[in-house]
Amino acid sequence: MRIKTLTGVLAISLLCSRCTKDFGSINTDPNQQSPATFNAEYFLASSQNEYKGAITGYESGFIFESGWAQILGAPSTGYLSNMDKYVESSNTNDYASRAWNDCYRAAGYADAIIQKHKDDAAKTNLVSAATVMKVLSLQYITDMYGDIPYTEALKGFDGTSLGTIFPPYDNQQTIYMSMLSELDVALTNFNTGEPGPTADLMYHGDITKWKKFGYSLMLRMAMRLTKVDAATAQSYAEKAYAGGVFTSNDDNALLKGENATGHGSENPRVLTLAGDIEYIRWGKEFINYLKSTSDPRLPVISEVVDIAAAVDIAVTPTVSNTTPADQFGVPNGYVTNNTSPYYIATEPDYPGAVGAGTSVAEILGKYSRPRRALYYDLNGPIFFLSYTETSLLLAEAKFRGWNVGSLSAQDYYQQGIAAALGTYSTFSASAGAIDAAAITAYASSQTLTAGKELELINTQLWLSEGSFLNFTEAWTNWRRSGYPELTPVTYPGQFANATIPRRHIYPTSESTTNSDNYQAAVGNLDGGDKWTSRVWWDK
Repeated sequence: MRIKTLTGVLAISLLCSRCTKDFGSINTDPNQQSPATFNAEYFLASSQNEYKGAITGYESGFIFESGWAQILGAPSTGYLSNMDKYVESSNTNDYASRAWNDCYRAAGYADAIIQKHKDDAAKTNLVSAATVMKVLSLQYITDMYGDIPYTEALKGFDGTSLGTIFPPYDNQQTIYMSMLSELDVALTNFNTGEPGPTADLMYHGDITKWKKFGYSLMLRMAMRLTKVDAATAQSYAEKAYAGGVFTSNDDNALLKGENATGHGSENPRVLTLAGDIEYIRWGKEFINYLKSTSDPRLPVISEVVDIAAAVDIAVTPTVSNTTPADQFGVPNGYVTNNTSPYYIATEPDYPGAVGAGTSVAEILGKYSRPRRALYYDLNGPIFFLSYTETSLLLAEAKFRGWNVGSLSAQDYYQQGIAAALGTYSTFSASAGAIDAAAITAYASSQTLTAGKELELINTQLWLSEGSFLNFTEAWTNWRRSGYPELTPVTYPGQFANATIPRRHIYPTSESTTNSDNYQAAVGNLDGGDKWTSRVWWDK
């Protein structure tokens, strides 16, 4: 369905820096929506669509975290060097600021709902759903940047005053405690006996599913704190479990792309973009792990197209080989220039070229790429949070001895693996289908080896998030857990100095238009506003 985006209200709410003190008197259009008259129901869909945009395509995931987490590789010297080699391109700041802008828009739509209906008992479910979206969106960017404007960030023009044009930054610890508290209240206020939101693209007003989503988000947030505040992490993880988290893949929080209405999935668009399709391949560490564990998802998610001619660069290859033994991931930090010391053909495990071995397509022809039949649908799903992730986080919580139910850590671990293997049919009912008996057999064969529990659990989370194309979450959980162990890339001119980036630098616009508050936030970062500085919870 197409949900109308009320951009006039958003402009009032979020772009107040363009206002004047006489805005209310000189810019009032009686025929346009105002903060008092807009239909807030539509803003939930707008928030969902903005967040979907933030976590897909070039907003950050593909262009940065996919390579930092070594899920994808791209032997390119262009803008894909951002992710593959930690080397800036001319568009790095633009790409780095997109998720920031998208998530603040998503949070702004959600907050507009909250401010309009916070005292309206008939709209409690809408306000609670909006709170979940607000927290989801702002958690995404505080995890990415660290300290961000939070308390005063969304106080735009409310019809009587300008609000805060240059909001100060809150420290991340304060932000997390506030978000957890806000989320707790919202989830308590959900009422399954009352109507749900009417313009909900994700759950279509199903409040039971919204509650599960919210408590699963609470679990994710709690686990972020394991190294900096274990007591709070345990308290909220246990609260999340008691409240009711996801219990099956039917609960997954996702949006399907709607390409016909202009809301198609950006991930397939990136994978098929001319100039990128030759380069983007699954990473070496990623494929090697799947092969070493005989993981049944490998032939589902990966293909070798054996490109031997320029015409075969097309989205639909003439050859699609999914045989596990023939899958090879590309190592990060290489190029296709045969005069460079980083020429990919000099890599010890190079599988060889196809054809004459001179074009990019031929040089990379034996490396595995995301499988066309599974991933290239512009109407495909974008996952916000999955049952797989929830199960694996419960496995870790149980391993830590926390009260999250009667299942063992191994039970949750196997449940998470089975959930992941059953998720690919969401991308394609045919190409993503794995036989139920095969899923059960494989999941039940996976055990938590003593002394390696955290490594195994979090490596499975990395595999799952990566193969769901949730690259930022894969990278973020890697920062938190340290697993899997990844070796940084070394390459000339890096912005991260042979260190896997630990955060994003702030958008340039912050240092120029919100300078005083920006400088105060930078002072709280150990090492300053650098890609290698760590956010509060990343110890």
